[in-house]
Amino acid sequence: MTDDRIGVLVVDDSAFMRRVIQNMIETDPGMYVVGSARNGLDALKKAKELNPDVITMDVEMPVMDGLTALEKLLHQDNYAVIMVSSHTQKGKSATIKALELGAFDFISKPDNVFIMPSDDMRIELTKKIRLAFRSKRKSRSTSKAAGKTVPLAVGSAEAANELKYIIAIGISTGGPRALSSIMPLFPANLPAAILVVQHMPEGFTKSLALRLNEISYLTVKEAADNDVLKAGIVYIAPGSHHLTIKSEGGKSRIVLSDQPPLGGFRPSVDMMMRSIAESDITDIIAVIMTGMGSDGTKGLIELKQKKNPYVIAQDESTSVVFGMPKVAIESGVVNEVAPLMEIPSRIMNHMGVRQ
Repeated sequence: MTDDRIGVLVVDDSAFMRRVIQNMIETDPGMYVVGSARNGLDALKKAKELNPDVITMDVEMPVMDGLTALEKLLHQDNYAVIMVSSHTQKGKSATIKALELGAFDFISKPDNVFIMPSDDMRIELTKKIRLAFRSKRKSRSTSKAAGKTVPLAVGSAEAANELKYIIAIGISTGGPRALSSIMPLFPANLPAAILVVQHMPEGFTKSLALRLNEISYLTVKEAADNDVLKAGIVYIAPGSHHLTIKSEGGKSRIVLSDQPPLGGFRPSVDMMMRSIAESDITDIIAVIMTGMGSDGTKGLIELKQKKNPYVIAQDESTSVVFGMPKVAIESGVVNEVAPLMEIPSRIMNHMGVRQ
């Protein structure tokens, strides 16, 4: 007998959390729990036996942690894995690493696991399970269609040019892995500052910035209020604030805003793009990458009308979720569509920087 529902394996060392996650999943008639596992080692065994469509994987577990299990699972088969992360710094760092390795996405555990999760968490979990399943069916590996990697000159931080361009990137689901793939391709003497809005909860953006800084020639940091934009620096919007730009005295600086979410997001790509449109910045490259929804397009339309930026969208074959780029392309604001690994070279070509 076949079952058209999405089969999910739940992995967590806490019996209580396994039950909580199972209950959330089973509220959706389109999915069911095929089984559960209490640690990473148990998960490897159960995955082979039960062949789930999607696995929810706790990050911190005894015997074998979620990160180790994830690496082994991804080598074994095309599993779609959603990490379940604690709010500890160790948990956040491991989650970023998991996303970089190929986990589809993550959800955060409640601060108090004995408090029943909200409807928002249930909706988030089931939505991500559905997207993970679709992504698994779409392609066994986005890296197969990633495009040609163009090696770029390393340069040195000391040789960084003056600030000539602003590169504004909007990204969501699949973002940490995509960013970890392209950031190392930019040289340290990039004559641009890079602004990144990645949809992610508070705290995780700091871990993302730290990880990208480790593997990049550029300096990557979580953006702080009043940061002056400088060449060779990547500013990641904090998960708790909108990132906006204000120009004065010939310089542009970051202003963090705790205004309500826009379109359900804080930080919002639309908010960043609109603020750039109101700034004194004239040489702008905007990039819309993998992610669900349409965040960024409205802001890009306004930016296009006022500043005429050069706009690049990630192509469908290399996007984990082709939502944000698709809407931007359909709006007519995009100048070119590129596979993930060619985005840095397209940016450099537009700036006229020798590679």
